[in-house]
Amino acid sequence: MLSAFLTGLFLGLSLIVAIGAQNAFVIRSGILRNHIFYIALFCAISDSLLIIIGIAGISFFLKDFMNEFSNIIFGFSALWLFSYGLLRIRSALINNYITADNNSKSSSLLKAISIVAVFTFVNPHVYLDTMILIGSISQQFLDTNRIYFAIGACTASFIWFFSIAYGAKLLTPIMQKPTHWRNLDLLIALIMFVIAFNLASQGNWV
Repeated sequence: MLSAFLTGLFLGLSLIVAIGAQNAFVIRSGILRNHIFYIALFCAISDSLLIIIGIAGISFFLKDFMNEFSNIIFGFSALWLFSYGLLRIRSALINNYITADNNSKSSSLLKAISIVAVFTFVNPHVYLDTMILIGSISQQFLDTNRIYFAIGACTASFIWFFSIAYGAKLLTPIMQKPTHWRNLDLLIALIMFVIAFNLASQGNWV
């Protein structure tokens, strides 16, 4: 029981602990104090649902779909991430920054959730990691141990997203200077471009 839970927990953390598009958006929202709880909750629940679906057995069907349409999926995902990277560069160049204190409610909850939803579900790797990889590994556990494995993997998502969201909030005092915001936007843009290039390469677009 404990072994299955810990296996799911550490596997989940090992797959999710990376600064990707979704995590970069969560960190930026945390610094801005922009709907921190709801964004972290949405990401954690979304990951958990995909994990549960994968463990339930749909991973075997999705694998064939991913193999058949991978070029198209990876290509459009790369295009979206590249576009968001351009938006962050535009933000850095315009240099029109609002401090975190008076920007906490500048973005509506619906808009924030919509953006993070795209980052979550447009990324093909989220399906490869949560539904296919975790779903496949879960098959080694039987009966209730598989449930504990699933709980461990889902717990990892909640721990990670709430940690980076509220941890980023601590950076708010540092981010009062426009220069720091510019550097953050440029860093996020770089992350988006690197991920977009990797996805385009995997989809044989470049």
